[in-house]
Amino acid sequence: MNIVTLLPFIVLIGAMFLMTRSAKNKQRQAAQMRDQMQPGTGVRTIGGMYATVKEISEDSVLLEVAPGVHAIYAKNSIGAVLEDEEYNRIVHGIEPDGTEVPDDASSLTEGDAPADEKKIDLGKEAPEAPAAADKADESGDAPAKDAKRDGDADAK
Repeated sequence: MNIVTLLPFIVLIGAMFLMTRSAKNKQRQAAQMRDQMQPGTGVRTIGGMYATVKEISEDSVLLEVAPGVHAIYAKNSIGAVLEDEEYNRIVHGIEPDGTEVPDDASSLTEGDAPADEKKIDLGKEAPEAPAAADKADESGDAPAKDAKRDGDADAK
């Protein structure tokens, strides 16, 4: 047989070896993570539920999903073992460093503006129709807003 005909098979076998090696490595890391679980540890299941570990047996884990509500899960269903700070931040909303995030930005700028500074109104200004009509009457021309209306009719 020619080496050129065997080359695709050799590459395929090498790729399969590398893929199974990385999958075994991930399984080993997941098993090691599950072995780190202790009662009182916060976990996230593969379904996305956050709970606290109460008891650990050989193949299953007793989780407290809410105060007084317990459920038994397989060890394989634990997706992540969380640090205490991360678990408290996600489940209880407790920030680890004590800083609070405001709901809006107005509380961040309350004391920054000087008292004599005029606030800017970003709304639409009222049209100055009387002043434009007075100028049009003096020149004898039709008001500018009538010309605008004629142009709008052409655009339709």
